[in-house]
Amino acid sequence: MLDDPSSPPIQRWPSRATTGLPADVRPRRVTLRDGETRATILPFASKGQIPSSLLHFLCGQLNREIEAGDTYPMVDAMQPEAFGAYWFQNFAAVMLVGALDLDADLARDADWSDVCLGSYYVKPNYPGRSSHVCNAGFLVTETARGRGVGRLLGESYVDWAPRLGYVYSVFNLVYETNVASCRIWDRLGFQQIGRVKGCGRLKSHPGVLVDAIVYGRELGGRNVQNLEPLS
Repeated sequence: MLDDPSSPPIQRWPSRATTGLPADVRPRRVTLRDGETRATILPFASKGQIPSSLLHFLCGQLNREIEAGDTYPMVDAMQPEAFGAYWFQNFAAVMLVGALDLDADLARDADWSDVCLGSYYVKPNYPGRSSHVCNAGFLVTETARGRGVGRLLGESYVDWAPRLGYVYSVFNLVYETNVASCRIWDRLGFQQIGRVKGCGRLKSHPGVLVDAIVYGRELGGRNVQNLEPLS
């Protein structure tokens, strides 16, 4: 889960009964805010599909965000192996520059600082009988800020999460000072379903405890027949 990278996987998709990706989760081609730059959001079902160099790059980007101390609750940097298990344990998406296909041979020696724009993961927010409620974590790379990447990643999340079998999304902790993130979720139809008072000890606000907003959004119907059976 978002606040505990060491927590064990709570598997939903892929599972023992469903491997790979759903047939209707395909690469999503998008255009950035400048109206010219083309990019593709690629879905992945495991870290084994990701070039090691890209995984290391994304790990470094997350560690910079952790070090900044304003958006993620973690304090300690992550090693690539731990990051891969955390970020890619269920389902993740990566946005890369260009028009790409799912079976594209990603260049292992690419300069990812020029090519990779962002990423997010999707996983159950709760175990077992509530595993149809999901959570996600988002990361926009340093050179991609201010280009509309976060909004495009959020739009693909809202589209893909129900196809992965989820019916509701919860973001447990969005610091109210993270204005860009709050704006995206407000515009994508998320509701502020809770507030955690004094939740954050952020580097940008020394001596102040910052509130966190809990966001929620329905992703589709509540028909239990569409969910995998429980034992």
